[in-house]
Order: sequence, then C-alpha cells, then structure tokens
Amino acid sequence: MKFWDSSALLPLLVKETSTKRIKEYFEEDDGIAVWWGTETECLSALARRAREQSLTPAQQTEAEELLKEILSYVTEVNPSLEIKRIARRLLRTHPLRAADALQLAAAMALAGENISELTVITLDDRLRASAQQEGFKTLY
Repeated sequence: MKFWDSSALLPLLVKETSTKRIKEYFEEDDGIAVWWGTETECLSALARRAREQSLTPAQQTEAEELLKEILSYVTEVNPSLEIKRIARRLLRTHPLRAADALQLAAAMALAGENISELTVITLDDRLRASAQQEGFKTLY
C-alpha cells in the first residue's frame, strides 16, 4: 500500500506531463491510501481548471466520475485527534500548508511505527521533502 497525495491523483484524472509515470505507479500499486480531504482537494483543482477554461464541462464531468471510481476502492484515513496533534507538530517543523500538514499527518497515523515501510506519492516538492525528513520513502 502507498499513500497518495491529492496532487498525485490529479494526473490520473486529467492529462499532465506526469500522467504516464503516475499511471504506471497506479497500475503497480496493490493498495491506495488517501486522507479524508482528498476528494475535496481534487474537486477543487478540477473546478479551478474548469473556471480557467483548461477543462471543458464534459472533461470536468468525466474527471469527476473517474475520481469517484478511484475513491470507491481506496483506504481513506479519517480525521482523529491524533492526526490533529501530529499536524500541529508538522506545521512547527516543516514549511507546509495546513492541508499538506493534515495529509502528511494522516500518512503518519496510517504508518504508525512503520513510517519507513510506507511510500508517499506526491508531486508537491514541499510535501515530498517533509515526508522524506519524517522517514517516508517517496515517489515521483
């Protein structure tokens, strides 16, 4: 199982330069974990692209349906007091935005004592560097 950042799921939904490599990771993954805010983050990115007219309404609908399909079989890490506590520490330790701190905290809660055994897939440089500093393997 790998923990997928929202930024890593977007190339599965819309064509990007990273789409080919991300699809390879996706096809090789034996289990996907995400945080509870993934759907909202992905829908926000798709809506922004539609407003900017880089996605047609039909493409947006297609991407939203694909997201729904992908999320139907992932492991979703739900909010908890532990995740809030971890996120507060991460915000003091790393240059992360709130959502990224919560996302990394969710990965940490999922991994428990086995952080070095869980891989985080992200296209976000700050999140990748922070995850590596916390002991995760990262891809992209």
